Amino acid sequence: MTRVGFLYPGYSAEDDYTAFAAMFGGEVELPVVHTLMREDSHRVDALLDVGGEEVLATGARELSRMRVESAVWACTSGSFVFGWEGARKQVQGVRNAAGVPSSSTSFAFVHALRQLRVTRVAIAATYPEDVARRFVDFLGEAGVTVLSLASHGIVTAAEVGDLDPDEVLDFVISNDHPRAEAILVPDTALHSADLIEPMEALIGKTVLTANQVSIWEGLRLAGVTAARSGPGTLFRSGATAFTSALAAR
Repeated sequence: MTRVGFLYPGYSAEDDYTAFAAMFGGEVELPVVHTLMREDSHRVDALLDVGGEEVLATGARELSRMRVESAVWACTSGSFVFGWEGARKQVQGVRNAAGVPSSSTSFAFVHALRQLRVTRVAIAATYPEDVARRFVDFLGEAGVTVLSLASHGIVTAAEVGDLDPDEVLDFVISNDHPRAEAILVPDTALHSADLIEPMEALIGKTVLTANQVSIWEGLRLAGVTAARSGPGTLFRSGATAFTSALAAR
């Protein structure tokens, strides 16, 4: 049994991890440690606090006691707001505290795109636009071209977690770009486990969601690299060798 641990702020869509684990037929465990979130807000200053060093270290030490094989800071906005180098140091802090290979959702998106050899994307973000644009900047550091950015403008993770599945489908599908190779949906507060296959079928291209890439990244770090059936193109592609974005530059 492979055990991958996740640091997750709040309680908006943590049940996505149970749903993904069920899809893998009992082969993996995906325990979640809830990290401190003093304020539920997709606002830069609040996100910098959510992803603070001691907040993550406290959670990572708890994951270490759970004997996980890898750890992922499962928060896109709470990682990319620190910028490329800040997000890399953030992961290093998690790794030091957990004692296992570690990453974050922001770097998971980069690695997923490298796995799929995708360089042109559309983004359907639930965040306010000023926060979403920081994700665009982060991806730019990885050489990814963002052809379009749609912002839903939702301020709290709790609101995102309560979105109706049909509304999510409509939002993502309506914000595709004809030249994009994939659509990115970057918010771990969004339930997506049961939506990835329908979205890919309706759009006809790869859809990458935050919880999906976080789990794929954690399994990759734990040495689970074989292709598997869904959910989505990413898991069916496996996790072959590519250059890690976490190397110091």
